Amino acid sequence: MLPFQPPVSPMLARLSREIPLGGHFVYEPKWDGFRCIVFRDGDDVTLDSRNERPLTRYFPELAEPLRASLPERCVVDGEIVIAGASGLDFDALLQRLHPAASRVKLLSEQTPASFVAFDLLAVGDDDLRSEPFSSRRASLVAALAQTVDSVHLTPSTTDPDVAQEWFSRFEGAGLDGVVAKDVATPYLEGQRSMIKVKHERTADCVVGGFRWHTREGVGSLLLGLFDDEVLHRVGVCSSFSAKRRAELVEELEPFRLPTGSPHPWIDAAPSGAGGRPSDAPSRWNQGRDTSWEPLVPTLVCEVAFDHLQGDRFRHATSFRRWRPDRRAESCRYDQLDSAVPVELREIFG
Repeated sequence: MLPFQPPVSPMLARLSREIPLGGHFVYEPKWDGFRCIVFRDGDDVTLDSRNERPLTRYFPELAEPLRASLPERCVVDGEIVIAGASGLDFDALLQRLHPAASRVKLLSEQTPASFVAFDLLAVGDDDLRSEPFSSRRASLVAALAQTVDSVHLTPSTTDPDVAQEWFSRFEGAGLDGVVAKDVATPYLEGQRSMIKVKHERTADCVVGGFRWHTREGVGSLLLGLFDDEVLHRVGVCSSFSAKRRAELVEELEPFRLPTGSPHPWIDAAPSGAGGRPSDAPSRWNQGRDTSWEPLVPTLVCEVAFDHLQGDRFRHATSFRRWRPDRRAESCRYDQLDSAVPVELREIFG
């Protein structure tokens, strides 16, 4: 029997744009994967997500490596990742959340996942959550002295210059930034007691459409970039205040297209409610209204983004300003400051 049973609400991080300095921080890479708490009690291995939902069935290939790498009774905090040819592949992770067991099995063989450990919450009969992070880290290093290929101990450093190097050098491998942890902090469930430093860059994008929040306000802008002569959808811009949502209705009105007008994104999408275009349904948006309103694709805005996943923004972007001085055709992929990919084995030295 473990010292405590699931669920555990993971300790979280608050956002900073600069790496914090001081002799009381330990720095680690910020992994772009699924946060996961591993409970091992003998042969029984359970994987729980950050939302306290089970992940075990989606990653069957991790059970045996975790048994071979972890102490017989322990609770470990970490991240499930999939390493592709160009670094971490979050899209491949999303594909693993499939209801069909046969599909999960196939993908576990085609795109096997790895587990990166970065905190130890319990070992044997000992509950370590009240101990300082420095002690938990030392116990984690000892516990993972021998691991198999798909189980890794996250790198760490107390040198902020090394952390800054990681922040810049490993971005191309799909890492999300750097996490700073106070060496004296216990494991505080559900609290934002760590500091995450994430990448933020800007891009000028074509606004090709929008979605309603309500009929009195705009919910999100649909963004595009050109590759050759094709305007590709690359993500959304959202999180507007109520006041700004109402203002956007007026600002976008001159660019609205009548129903049935040609648009570069409509031919590839099925029609939605009222004849408006919509996104193709998938298991991620079932039951959600994905209809959108097309705009004349000449309006340009500058947005801030933190991560590019393949040819799309990984998360929703933040609106910065309109760019009336930019022509839509000049908003191309080549403006993006994409870091050179780094093989993940470099991270593990």
